[in-house]
Amino acid sequence: MENRKILGSMFKKIIFTVLGLLVFVSSYGQEKWEPVSKDVIYKVVNNDSLMLRVYFPEKFKKRKKYPTIVFFFGGGWNSGSISQFEDQSKYFSSRGMVTVVVDYRIKNRNKTSPFEAVKDAKSAMRYLKIHAKDFGIDTNKMVASGGSAGGHLAAATTLLPGLNESTDDISVSPKASALILFNPVIDNGEGDYGYERIGDRYMEISPMHNITKGAPPTIFFLGDNDKHIPVATGKEYKSRMEAVGSRCDLFIYEGQEHGFFNKSKNKGKYYYETVYEADLFLQSLGYLKGKATITKTKI
Repeated sequence: MENRKILGSMFKKIIFTVLGLLVFVSSYGQEKWEPVSKDVIYKVVNNDSLMLRVYFPEKFKKRKKYPTIVFFFGGGWNSGSISQFEDQSKYFSSRGMVTVVVDYRIKNRNKTSPFEAVKDAKSAMRYLKIHAKDFGIDTNKMVASGGSAGGHLAAATTLLPGLNESTDDISVSPKASALILFNPVIDNGEGDYGYERIGDRYMEISPMHNITKGAPPTIFFLGDNDKHIPVATGKEYKSRMEAVGSRCDLFIYEGQEHGFFNKSKNKGKYYYETVYEADLFLQSLGYLKGKATITKTKI
């Protein structure tokens, strides 16, 4: 009898150990999962080859159509790298989206202006739509996103009627069906960001001045201590969006400066908060299913 008790106890310990290992392996695999990515050249202009990187969701099926989010990095149209939104891209890929980070011409590298950057952003959106079948993109569920100057480009692809590359097929719309904007350069009018480089052409390039009926649902993240984008600008944008019957969810974060949403800032606090809110926003549009797998605070 005593031997049976000992054997039973040992058996239970083995079972619990095995189960524990399975849970550990499962959670470890989820944490270490990396989406498959592919780099492609979407445009060649003035001997500059511009690329974008596509991240595919787990168990990707080419014949299936996936909601897609396209990210544009910030840097004042002067500098920057596609790595800025790598973490956001991998997260939304884990949620079942095709995600894309786009390179475009910048002043420090290409000696270009914001106008060329807008043309590149539109070219990238058109390229993705033309090649939607290759990447499994649902062109009816395409989100444009970005931070600062990249937020400007995301909005520009969808709100600006002009500034198209001469080699683009303009029969293909570059418009997104939703926007996720991180402290975006949204007003280029006199006295606002970028005006000194844009001047009297601001009406061509300023998203604030090109909001019309049919503007897509938008979520807008902004810190109230941003030296480049005043809170009043965010509120005015929301007001103009709602005036034409469009949705604009504005989130103001107390004490936060420009770029507060980057994972490298504030120990990632606002990276988690903004990505969580963006996830809820996409759920509300029917682009994502199930609960967010990220929490508002870092674990």
